[in-house]
Amino acid sequence: MAQPVSPLLGRRVVILAAGAGSRLLDVEPLKPLAKVGGEPLIRHALHAMAAAGVERVTLVLGNSADAIAAAAAVGPMPVDTIFNPRWADAPNGVSVLAARDHIVPGTLLMMADHLISAQLVARLLAGARLPLALGVDRRLGHPWVDEADVTRVRTDADRIRAIGKGLNVYDAHDCGVFVVGPELVQALDSLTNPGLSDGVMQLARRGFAQAVDIGDAPWLDVDDARALAIARTDWIADWIAA
Repeated sequence: MAQPVSPLLGRRVVILAAGAGSRLLDVEPLKPLAKVGGEPLIRHALHAMAAAGVERVTLVLGNSADAIAAAAAVGPMPVDTIFNPRWADAPNGVSVLAARDHIVPGTLLMMADHLISAQLVARLLAGARLPLALGVDRRLGHPWVDEADVTRVRTDADRIRAIGKGLNVYDAHDCGVFVVGPELVQALDSLTNPGLSDGVMQLARRGFAQAVDIGDAPWLDVDDARALAIARTDWIADWIAA
């Protein structure tokens, strides 16, 4: 069922930045602080959200919380921080639960290690109409995507039917940016030690999870050395051109 458009749609974002960033440790000790074009990833996220009209930011921290909070503090807008004490041993759904009091209908949710464009956010917000909406990329085979590690999505028109890294049948990639509300918190609360995709599946089974096609809007999951190299070459070239 569709939900009424919230007056807060797109004005708040929760950014998950609590993890260890283990796949990038050989080249960068703190993934959210890895620099691309002279700016750390966390500030790229903040600038993209500010350009899309976001006014309030909640940053969920864990590993090296003080250093990441300090970098975010010189971003384009004020940032509230929350510490997830289970950052080292729990999936990312637990970080979402740590921010439960900051999640209202129409809240954006993203990962700190994703480079995104304001265009992607605008398209997601324009299409969001269910309690959870996920930006998806249907351009399978895009050279920026790590096909072996990307979270895969199977859809039926604009409904999410399955999500996970191990899907064999899929037609889209998870871009790492959502519009969510209290329904996601409730879904995660019903599970033990949940990952974010587990909560999405709970809502998908009820028909409450939507896939919004982001078209050609650029995004990049900076999860390993290969992706960081792409970020520092191809992404920056596109960013400067724009």
